[in-house]
Amino acid sequence: MAEKGIQELALEDVMGDRFGRYSKYIIQERALPDIRDGLKPVQRRILFSMNKDGNTFDKAYRKSAKSVGNVMGNFHPHGDSSIYDAMVRMSQDWKMREELIEMHGNNGSMDGDPSAAMRYTEARLSEIANQLLEDIDKETVPFIWNFDDTEKEPTVLPAKYPNLLVNGSTGISAGYATEIPPHNLAEIIDGTIYLIDHEQATIDKMLSIIHGPDFPTGAIIQGADEIKRAYETGKGKIVVRSKTEIETIKGGKQQIVATEIPYEVNKAVLVKKMDEIRVNRKLDGIAEVRDESDRDGLRVVIELKKEADTETILNYLFKYTDLQINYNFNMVAIDEGTPKQVGLIKILKSYIKHQKSVIVKRSQFDLDKANKRLHIVEGLIKVIDILDEVITIIRASDNKGDSKANLIAAYDFTEAQAEAIVTLQLYRLSNTDILALENEYADLQAKIKELRAIINDENTLLNVLKKELRQVKAKFKSERRSVIQAEVAEIKIEAQSLIADEEVIVSVTKQGYIKRTSMRSFNSSTVSEIGRKEDDILFKIAKASTLQHIIIFTNFGNAWYKPIHELTDLRWKEVGTHLSQNITNYQPNEEVVAVEILSDFDQSTEMLFATRLGMIKRVKLSDFSPWRTYRSKMTQSIKLKGADDMVILATPIVNVLDTVMIATEKGYALQFGLEDVPLQGAKSAGVKAINLKSDDFAVSAFLIDPQVERLMLLTQRGNFKVFNLSELPITSRANRGLLVLKELKNKPHRLFWMAVIQERLHIETLSGHLVELLPDTFRSNDRISNGSSVIDELNDIGIKRVLPIIESIN
Repeated sequence: MAEKGIQELALEDVMGDRFGRYSKYIIQERALPDIRDGLKPVQRRILFSMNKDGNTFDKAYRKSAKSVGNVMGNFHPHGDSSIYDAMVRMSQDWKMREELIEMHGNNGSMDGDPSAAMRYTEARLSEIANQLLEDIDKETVPFIWNFDDTEKEPTVLPAKYPNLLVNGSTGISAGYATEIPPHNLAEIIDGTIYLIDHEQATIDKMLSIIHGPDFPTGAIIQGADEIKRAYETGKGKIVVRSKTEIETIKGGKQQIVATEIPYEVNKAVLVKKMDEIRVNRKLDGIAEVRDESDRDGLRVVIELKKEADTETILNYLFKYTDLQINYNFNMVAIDEGTPKQVGLIKILKSYIKHQKSVIVKRSQFDLDKANKRLHIVEGLIKVIDILDEVITIIRASDNKGDSKANLIAAYDFTEAQAEAIVTLQLYRLSNTDILALENEYADLQAKIKELRAIINDENTLLNVLKKELRQVKAKFKSERRSVIQAEVAEIKIEAQSLIADEEVIVSVTKQGYIKRTSMRSFNSSTVSEIGRKEDDILFKIAKASTLQHIIIFTNFGNAWYKPIHELTDLRWKEVGTHLSQNITNYQPNEEVVAVEILSDFDQSTEMLFATRLGMIKRVKLSDFSPWRTYRSKMTQSIKLKGADDMVILATPIVNVLDTVMIATEKGYALQFGLEDVPLQGAKSAGVKAINLKSDDFAVSAFLIDPQVERLMLLTQRGNFKVFNLSELPITSRANRGLLVLKELKNKPHRLFWMAVIQERLHIETLSGHLVELLPDTFRSNDRISNGSSVIDELNDIGIKRVLPIIESIN
């Protein structure tokens, strides 16, 4: 039984309930702005507290620490850094389209520099912030008790302009995020006024008034269709491009100058990234990158080398740096206590509804005040006609209370009128003040009539709203900073214009280590001095241009691609970079089976693939042209039949008259024409090449030139033989083939490897011995003979691998 006062609850119920409460709190009370005033709670509390303390635009600056302390002590029980950070952001002219706080001292920079500590800076509300707070003392917005029930704070500000759109907002909470860009004040007010007059306004009409975001950092916005989609749905993606100019400098050189960069981009990081491109030679043609920004404005200079392709370099920087970014609209705001994804018209309609409420409540407050004053003025005017009698009554009374009671009894004055009469100063009874009272009475009557019209007549109310919006626009309007372009400019980059054409050595090992080496490093060594792992072997070495491409095919049916210039530049004696680096789908035991170095992905070139389980196909080389995610994933070259399957052949087809030879472990070999092999896609499994027995598999596959006369083979026991190709006539695909080994009852020979005859052959045995053969010197054997042993059978137990002979560059 649970002890008294202790509840026994299921953990999932407690966690669900508590996290639900926490989520609701951070959504409503921390991370998302209110649709009406565009402020998060911390921002609203800062503005309200500073206004309450008289820290306004028309007063002297005050230490930021004092303002932060007041906010933290009275309204926002969180860390002082979160309050000060929010305060600083509202003062930064590169973050806010209309700054709400003016700050003296270091308030950070576009380079991401932190602001000075709050004990050093001074702040006050800006003049436009006053427009958010005006009339807050006239019961225009709801107030609630603060965290310790000692003071009241507003749940929303009156907001005399649509701040949510003017200054935008960004935030992340539980399950929600918001990204609302800033806009031009004048455009937003014009759009609001048009919507007041035309409730059924279309988004197209609104777009003719509000052209799109207007970032404080300017820059160029591209994508009119996406702006429209964002304004309709609350989600959309635009391109924000730096404003750049190309200047000609001495020596016939040019330089790219960026004078405006995208919103929220860290300038120092951008400059560093562009300079890294220069240092790492990812792009040839950049001589220097420097930041020349000063008090006169932003200026980032990319100085180019003589005869560099300026347009291509600029496009490269747009594509690969934050000189151009994608900005994603995600317009989420708190509407009636609930987070909602909202479009432009919904935001403005919610704002208009809020303003109508503010104006009605303000008018009611002013009306009540005017009625009270009118009542007093009526009493004072009445006193003038009976002044002597009133004085007599007051003189005959015992005290102030008695005077009031006697006046009420004698002349039907109200309590409020009697109070005003007995506290009236005698000089107010002069002729001038009597006229002033009469004028005030007339003015009050006119004011009351006007206020009643505002409260009771919708058109009058809307006219007041439009008038006040126009006044804000007239006082605070500014020119648009961001330029809108309807179409997103296509970025075309000619790779050959970006990369210096340099001759290098490319090497690939069997286990998948790759590198490019300068000719200087290679020439100072020998081929055999290549850096490699102990059990690894050099698979391919070739001269290549940095403008070329390399594609590597693996035994697991994958293709790995890189432009040569993207390969790591290493010394010849270094091991190299493994293919698995940055590749997520590289598997253990995956090995290289083919390497191709290309100048382009020629549409006419085809690759031939064959697998261990006897499948074969042709594929266009162009199917392996650079895919979007080549830096992180390999692509498929052939679909394997299972865990036991693997690629045994990947080779380009040079001559369509070549034939295909495929041989199996049990010693069956089949020759057929290329015309029997269909052209298929990269992700297909191919067709049957040879009809395998249930316990057999293919070990070798290769192309045979019409000039070839002899073949050679090697068994697992170390027997080698040469025989005539004529003994394996060309038949058709998917047959069993003919035997090329003689079956033995004891210790049968199994085919290890088969190929077209070559001048030299290097074999490594399982015990680590190296055997060199000169196949051309061997006489031809019968097709079904087992050849002769070429290893020391007493000390060697079999063949480990056939080694490629690489003594010079291909």
